[in-house]
Parts: sequence; structure tokens; C-alpha cells
Amino acid sequence: MPLHIQAEPPDSPIARALIAELDAVLEPLYPPKSRHGYSVEKLIQQEVAFFVAYLDGQPAGCGGVQLFGEEYAELKRMYVRPAFRGQGVGKRLLAHLQAYAYERGLRVLRLETGIFQTEAIGLYQRFGFRRIPPFGPYFEDPVSLCMEKRLA
Repeated sequence: MPLHIQAEPPDSPIARALIAELDAVLEPLYPPKSRHGYSVEKLIQQEVAFFVAYLDGQPAGCGGVQLFGEEYAELKRMYVRPAFRGQGVGKRLLAHLQAYAYERGLRVLRLETGIFQTEAIGLYQRFGFRRIPPFGPYFEDPVSLCMEKRLA
């Protein structure tokens, strides 16, 4: 089976499991004040468009996009399970999220990630994201990195 990405409610069992795995990865690496990931409830409340990537029928990763008016879109809760890394899941998921924002008229895509997420940072850089100062609710934090990409 090929890679398939589909919209999924953040409170579905599969989405909840992926988000919990991501939280388990981040918790020992970052202090609470430096973990900005939305809870399942906040993803719903903030109307984040959420997607799950399936590879060979298995849930391989997830990610969301929050739209901030006409100003920008922000990636939320992007994660690829370790067993599925290196198989193009992250690239396809990121391209899907980027296209979602672009199709809705947004031309700026932003994100916040932790400095220890080196694989993710490398992916974002290969996609053309560049470091920016903190935006929105984020603040100067030695373990946080904000990035932005202009969508053409």
C-alpha cells in the first residue's frame, strides 16, 4: 500500500495515540514552559485541521495546520513514528500541510519546535524554512526555535 494522508479528528483513538507518543518524546527533553504543543482539546477548540499519514495501512505520523486569519498558518503537532522515519512520510506530510495552507490563501507558514528535534529541523530547512524571532505566544527560549517559510 502507498502512503495515504487523511483528515482525522484530533480526538480519534489513532490521533490521540500519536499525540501521546509525541508528548512522551518531548517531555524528558524540555521543561514544561518550553513545551507548547496543543492538547487534543485545544486542537479541537482552535479548529486545527489535523491529518494522519498511513503507510501500508499503519498510522505512521500526524500533523496539523492552524490558520491565523489571512496573516499566516502554523504547523501543529507534527510527528512521525520512529519506525517510519526515512521512508518519506515526513516529507509527504509536510507537503500536504503546506498545500492545505496555500489552498486556503495563506502565503506564510510558521512553526515552533525544540532544538533537540534535529531530524525535524533538517526536514524543515530542506523545505525552505528559515529561523525567525519568536512570534505569537512564543518567547525567547534557549531550547525553542521558530521558523517560517514563504509559500509561492
